Amino acid sequence: MNQPMPPQQPHYPQQQPGFQQPPPGYQQQPPQQPGPQFPILVSTMNDVPGHRVARVFGEVAGLTVRSRGLGSNLAAGFRSLGGGEITEYTQLLYHSRHEAIMRMCQHAMSFGANGILAMRFDCNEIANTMSEVAAYGTAVLLEPADKP
Repeated sequence: MNQPMPPQQPHYPQQQPGFQQPPPGYQQQPPQQPGPQFPILVSTMNDVPGHRVARVFGEVAGLTVRSRGLGSNLAAGFRSLGGGEITEYTQLLYHSRHEAIMRMCQHAMSFGANGILAMRFDCNEIANTMSEVAAYGTAVLLEPADKP
């Protein structure tokens, strides 16, 4: 079976017009892939090469709603005046997506699933101050394709 590629450090171009360097201490989250990041396999694909779906448990979801504090919202508002990426919100969304996936994994594992297929995200704004992130997919029991 193919091993997941190790996360790479983000590359920030120096001379792209309008590109703003992230603040010191900014950490980009690794790509969403199977591995130690999530307790079970999470895939946007409908199947997993080398495996077959032994059982389908059904739809599972994880949800989080977050808001930046007043100070962070003010800092982001001032940063938006200059254009470019608003790293405060980028961080918020990375953490929100990760939390939503972890909750979805917990939901799937409560059924005995060891994988989630066809995973998707849905994001919404609530009252102009909060971000809702939902992760959803199909909880399945995967086993090697060569198993009888």
